[in-house]
Formats: sequence, C-alpha cells, structure tokens
Amino acid sequence: MAGVQRSDEDAITEINLTPLVDVSLVLVIIFMAIAPFALQAGIKVLESKAKAAVGKVSASSNVAVRLTRDGKLTVNDKPAALDALAGVLAEELARSTDKMVILTADDENRVGEVVAVLDTAKQAGAGKIAIMRKEKA
Repeated sequence: MAGVQRSDEDAITEINLTPLVDVSLVLVIIFMAIAPFALQAGIKVLESKAKAAVGKVSASSNVAVRLTRDGKLTVNDKPAALDALAGVLAEELARSTDKMVILTADDENRVGEVVAVLDTAKQAGAGKIAIMRKEKA
C-alpha cells in the first residue's frame, strides 16, 4: 500500500462551500422572480367626516355619489341603479372638470357595496376618488 491511509480519528478540516453557494443562488433567483408579484395594487384612502367637505374644488366640478344604508344609490342627487351606475357615472364624469367622484356612505353600509361603487367609478373614468362618511344625526 503505497498511499496514505486515513484513520477514522482524523477530523475533516475542509468545508465544501459549493452546496451552500448553490442553495443561496437558487434562493436569490426565487426571490427575484417572486418580488414583482408581492406588490399589491390598492387605493390610498384618507377618511374624512362629512362636515369637512369644504375644499378648494367646487361641488359642481365633482360627481357626488350617495350610498344609503338600504343600498339605494344617487348620483348628483338623481336616483341610479347599481347595474346602470357605470353609464351614469361616465356621463357625469364627462361633464366634470376635475374627474373626481365623492362617495358618501353610512357607517352601516357593507364593505362590498362600497367597493363595488368605487370599482365602477374607477372603470367609468374617475381620476380621483374620495370617500366620505355621513355623520350620525
């Protein structure tokens, strides 16, 4: 036997870094692929009270949508149905100079109803959306 024989008592003094580097690079690639999907689209919402509706934009240049607790809709004080809301909003937004929709809803409204109105307003061409809460009498 011409070679050097290892005994079981010799310690391994070399660390193999190849698997560590391979796993690290795979994790980096996975995070780079997933990162764009981690961003969520949403609407930035600032809550305001109804009496704070005084602003720099006149009310005639906005589209006012009112959602009552029983689900009835009005657009600029005219009754509207939810299924016809997109057309009504598109007409009103065409006349609006600011392309802003102000949604006023009661505290008792369901979130789904409010989100449906907001989604319809955005699809109808609203540039800005404001959410107002009706104060309790």
